[in-house]
Amino acid sequence: MHALVTGFITGLSLIVAIGSQNAFVLRQGLRRAHVLPIVVVCALSDAILICVGVFASAWITTAMPLALPVMKWGGVVFLAVYGGLALRSAWRGGQHLTPADSTSQSLLAALTTCLMLTWLNPHVYLDTVVLLGAISTDFGASSGLFALGAVGGSTAFFFSLGFGARLLAPLFAKEVSWRILDAAICLIMWSIAMKLIVSA
Repeated sequence: MHALVTGFITGLSLIVAIGSQNAFVLRQGLRRAHVLPIVVVCALSDAILICVGVFASAWITTAMPLALPVMKWGGVVFLAVYGGLALRSAWRGGQHLTPADSTSQSLLAALTTCLMLTWLNPHVYLDTVVLLGAISTDFGASSGLFALGAVGGSTAFFFSLGFGARLLAPLFAKEVSWRILDAAICLIMWSIAMKLIVSA
């Protein structure tokens, strides 16, 4: 149960920051345009990448034992920097999200854009394959439950963002909401980094 819950929280916390992919999902949700296929594509893409990261880590540990410490310490550095940037953003403020209006897209065009924003984004690989893969090694035989939890967190976020966009838009038009969100992301990222350091 611990592995499942940790995976859910970690997967959710890594994807909750509004990036190019999430901003696209939010825009689609606000326009109510192809929301279901878009969130399904995002969720499935994340599930594939998370499973590759988690289950490839076991193979990497056996085949290349020195690779695991590199992955873990790389994850610590990434989390520390990621958390620091979130803290700086929370301190400075001034953020808001106003999804741009655009002309109606066909389903094919929308899915193509979604796939490009997902699979051509290097941060997606850092978050899912490298970082979640490294964290999952702490759970040993329960790493499958960790992966399931991470997939669940990612899926819950995409569906909540896509279908709850109209409710979230007024909230994230306010600067204070971004400050709170960024501060929370900082705390979560740094706590995960500390856990990796302790287990190293």
